[in-house]
Amino acid sequence: MTLTRFVRRAYSLRLALILQVLVPLALLLAAATWVGMKALESSLEERLEEDVQLIARAIRLPVSHSLEREEEEAVRQALESVFTIGRVYGAYVYDRRGEQVAAVGAVKPSAAERNRLQALAEEGRDTGEYELIEGRQVYSYFIPLVDTGGRISGLLQVTRRQSDFADYVSGIQRQAGLAALLTTLIIGALVLVGHRTAIGRHMAQLSHSMAQVEAGNRGHRAREQGPRELRQLSGAYNQMLDSIQRAEQELLERQRREAELERALASSKRLAALGRLSAGVAHELGTPLSVIDGQSQRGLRDPDLSPPASKAFRRIRSEVDRMSQIVQQLLDFGRPSNGEWRMLTVRDLVQRVAHTQMESDRARGARIDWVPPAEDGLMVRGHPMRLEQALTNLVQNAIHAANGGCVRIRWGRVGDRVALWVEDDGPGVPEGDRARLFEPFFTTKPVGEGTGLGLAVVHGIAQEHGGDVRLLPDSELGGACFRLSLPAADEQQKDEGSS
Repeated sequence: MTLTRFVRRAYSLRLALILQVLVPLALLLAAATWVGMKALESSLEERLEEDVQLIARAIRLPVSHSLEREEEEAVRQALESVFTIGRVYGAYVYDRRGEQVAAVGAVKPSAAERNRLQALAEEGRDTGEYELIEGRQVYSYFIPLVDTGGRISGLLQVTRRQSDFADYVSGIQRQAGLAALLTTLIIGALVLVGHRTAIGRHMAQLSHSMAQVEAGNRGHRAREQGPRELRQLSGAYNQMLDSIQRAEQELLERQRREAELERALASSKRLAALGRLSAGVAHELGTPLSVIDGQSQRGLRDPDLSPPASKAFRRIRSEVDRMSQIVQQLLDFGRPSNGEWRMLTVRDLVQRVAHTQMESDRARGARIDWVPPAEDGLMVRGHPMRLEQALTNLVQNAIHAANGGCVRIRWGRVGDRVALWVEDDGPGVPEGDRARLFEPFFTTKPVGEGTGLGLAVVHGIAQEHGGDVRLLPDSELGGACFRLSLPAADEQQKDEGSS
């Protein structure tokens, strides 16, 4: 297992290039050199044999004339002349009987050798062969000698050591081997340098990019440079990182939405339970309050009632009225949206709520303005009383915040929805209270002036109708600005409502 890991770690792209390219190339070059040297060896051997043959033919004529005139000294001089060339081992002259006439660098032949020489002389043709002389392997070339009459008068033998051939070929082989080795080294160096220039540095940059991503730099991307394949690799790597980043973002977004849905579901469950509790409490308080109010009215009708008692009964009725309002808000909060939905014109809804609030004792001297949009006649589909109650709660909150100032109601189309804006010129909502505005029983009013259910009821009604309500960050009047958004009625719903 350790050896396997070591091999896997050591087996790099450079090592693969050496093993799979350079080594086969070196073996191929060595094989080609060997085949070439074999061919060269054969060619050189033939050439060296031709050199011996040329020397023999060159001295054939003077040796033949000297032998015919029986001038042995002249024969010897002719034989010695071949040594000036420096390529001959020995030269021999034999008569027709195979007897040695003259020899330079040679030994006398044996009886068996004389018989063979006599046979070669009688054949009268040139012959070349390898033989052993004084323990040395030599190449001998035999050429017949003829007199002026054309008769064979003897035999000329010129020899050359075979080691001369071998030494020369060995020298050529060494030079060829060195040349092949040098060529292999040069090619290897060029391949490795080319690998470094064309592939290695780009792979190093890609590895550096991977290391940066691994270190946490998720926004880093590899540079697409180098050969086409490496550019494609870098591009695919960048696309993979982009895909992973998109998948992570989608996962985070999905987790965020799931968390919001879980919070909304939990909030809905809490609100539903709170609504049932509120409805039960309101129902239980309604009957005792009615009894208290009725008894107070009967007490006030007593003609003998003293002024302090009359004042006390009126105070009781005032508090009972306030408690009745709280009970009504509890009932509104816990009441489901029963009843028939129908088409409502937003302009009529706004006018009814505005007129009702201006005529109410709770107006507190505030001025209520409404600003119709350019596209009038906008309609929504919903429960008339519930939508009127939601808008009333928003207007009442604005009146309380304006404290005798200005309240403005605007409406208009926003995409496929109808939005109603209710704003005031009051002090606005503190930043720390904005996140809890729509929680049940949360109020910014002083104790005894609010139950904290008004905006919670608006929020519930908006959700019943597929809309939403939110506090906007800015208001043209400088106070708070609430936006109630509801789905706009389409043409088919308008036609059904008109029919």
